[in-house]
Amino acid sequence: MAGCGSWVFLLTVCAATLFGANAEIKFSIPVGKLFTYELMRETFQNDFEPLSKLYAGRLYDDPMIFKCNRQNFPDLPEWLRFTQRHPFDNGFLYGTPTSPGKSIIEIYAVNKRSYETARHILVIKVTAENMLPYQAEFFIKLREIEKVLPSSVQDEIKQDLQKLWGTEALEIVNISNALDRGGRVPLPLAGHFEGVYVKVGSEKYFSECLQRVLTPEHQRQCTTGAKVKVPGGCNYCNIPSNCISWCKTELFDLTKLEPEPPAPTVGSGILEAGIDFDPPESPPSRDFFPDYMVTVIVPLILAILLCALLAYIMFCRREGVAKRNARSNQIQLYHHHTIHGNTDELRNMAGNRGAQPPLSTLPMFNCRTGERASPLQSDSPSIPLIMAQHDPYSDTLPRK
Repeated sequence: MAGCGSWVFLLTVCAATLFGANAEIKFSIPVGKLFTYELMRETFQNDFEPLSKLYAGRLYDDPMIFKCNRQNFPDLPEWLRFTQRHPFDNGFLYGTPTSPGKSIIEIYAVNKRSYETARHILVIKVTAENMLPYQAEFFIKLREIEKVLPSSVQDEIKQDLQKLWGTEALEIVNISNALDRGGRVPLPLAGHFEGVYVKVGSEKYFSECLQRVLTPEHQRQCTTGAKVKVPGGCNYCNIPSNCISWCKTELFDLTKLEPEPPAPTVGSGILEAGIDFDPPESPPSRDFFPDYMVTVIVPLILAILLCALLAYIMFCRREGVAKRNARSNQIQLYHHHTIHGNTDELRNMAGNRGAQPPLSTLPMFNCRTGERASPLQSDSPSIPLIMAQHDPYSDTLPRK
């Protein structure tokens, strides 16, 4: 009997595990109200280790990552967001629906220790409801999105805003991360936070403290970047991390919004009987010659002028070799030709090692005629006077 009872209990636990993994979690929320659902790691931990806690007495605390998507779709609905900071933290699904409908969300949990997976189904039914007419959005600088989404923190923020608004009939409409609104990523240091936008709504009109946000003096202080003074009697911040930034506070009066124009009626696309089709008239003829002149002729003329100017500079402005030599100093020209001649001679000697000694090694020579001339008897201005230096050890060197 005892054995039969143990088997029944075991089958009951297995059936609960098998069918509970695919159980549907259903929610019904109205349009324009904040939806928040916390993905508890403990819930999925029981799915991974259902019998270890009962029999072995072990309770794991494994790191997990969550992946959420709309059923048969790769992403979540456009109004729904998911956040999880660390595998040891719980995840959050949050957002504000804008239109009625039904969304089926698949939640997959991956155990980073055993790499097991668990699957839950979340069914969200959005019902139609009128939007709250008066809404206000506040920026909380010292908060992060995953620290605001728990219900206890939302209640704390809601209580401060109820005192500021002067009514308890206040509902949180939306919570969004400052990074999703174009904010900058903070430094990874203590005291730096991403920031959170909290939007609330009510049936009651704005209080006097909130209406001071619309005054020109307050807007001028925010524009100049000066330190904005909190209006007297309007500081209801009990927790410093929940204090709002007055310069980023915005008020929305939905009663003054102009109604959207009605959508155009779509016809059947078939003309009624007895109505002739009147095609539109042809557009007037257009002269494209001015466009052709500007696009083709003008650049072509400019190209021709540039080519003519370049040809004049390259060919007509050259002075020629004869004119250049006539203006140059004769001694300078002589040295110039000597350098070229010596270069050619050294090149010829490099090809034939048995050649005669170059003329440039002699005491005095004429590079053109090869004639030796005494430097003391040369009076020509075109030949430089180079004094031959006598080496006292030249007689001792062997000669071939």
